[in-house]
This record gives sequence, structure tokens and C-alpha cells, in this order.
Amino acid sequence: MNKVMLIGNVGKDPEVRYLEGNSKVARFQIATTEKYKDKEGRLRELTEWHTVTVWRGLADLVEKYVKKGTQLYVEGKLRSRTWTDRSGTERSVTEIAGDNIELLARTAAAMDCRPAGADSDGANAPEGKDLREKTEGPEIGEVDDGLPF
Repeated sequence: MNKVMLIGNVGKDPEVRYLEGNSKVARFQIATTEKYKDKEGRLRELTEWHTVTVWRGLADLVEKYVKKGTQLYVEGKLRSRTWTDRSGTERSVTEIAGDNIELLARTAAAMDCRPAGADSDGANAPEGKDLREKTEGPEIGEVDDGLPF
């Protein structure tokens, strides 16, 4: 199984490009931070940067709602690719092909990117809004399972 789940903050505004056939792709970097204690008991932080790429509908949503500083939950798959740059050097990269993105917190960046007066059809992306493309079936929290929580 190839599955990645990340929670982190966007490092800079997403880069959005249009390809042939009017396909849209968005790429952004997300930072995840792990806190731990070293051998001497001092609190340390380790920050990792991950490149996330999303296509079509998710790229539209990222373009509208995601900005530098936005806290996100990202779900996807690891993808590795290689290419030769202009100087003839072979390069490789591993990135996340995003399948699902969810805004986690109301940050100034997230609030600034919402259209004023947008209705509740998904154009307003409130805190916790699931940005994955709509599929059939109930969303989490819509199923009455009789549990008190």
C-alpha cells in the first residue's frame, strides 16, 4: 500500500499552472514538525519539507483556499520521478500526489483567501472543510450511528 498522511503548514503560496487541454496542476510545500527529547533531555524539533502536487478539481480548490501559513491535512501517495535538467544533470524527486486535502485551522491566510459572502456549497471552505472532490456517499459526521460522540 502506498499511502501518505501529513499535517503541517504551507511554506509559501501554491504554484498553479495550466497544461494542454486546460488541465490545472498546483504544487506547494508543506512543513511537518516532530518534537522529541534528546539524550540530555532537551526538547528538539525536526522539520521536514514535503512537496505536494494536486490536479484538476483539487488544484482549483488549492488555488482558492490555500496560502502560505495555511494548516492542512494532506492525504496521498508517494511518487518518485527523474529527469535531466538543462545542464545535462540527472535529477530526481519524491513528492506526494495529493488525493485529499482538508483545511485544519482558521489562519489569517485561510481567511484572506475566501471570497466574501460565498455560500455553503463548498465555495466558502470553513475550518475543517474537506477539499477532496465530491464523491457519492455520506461525509464523515453525517452518518447517525447512535454513538454519543
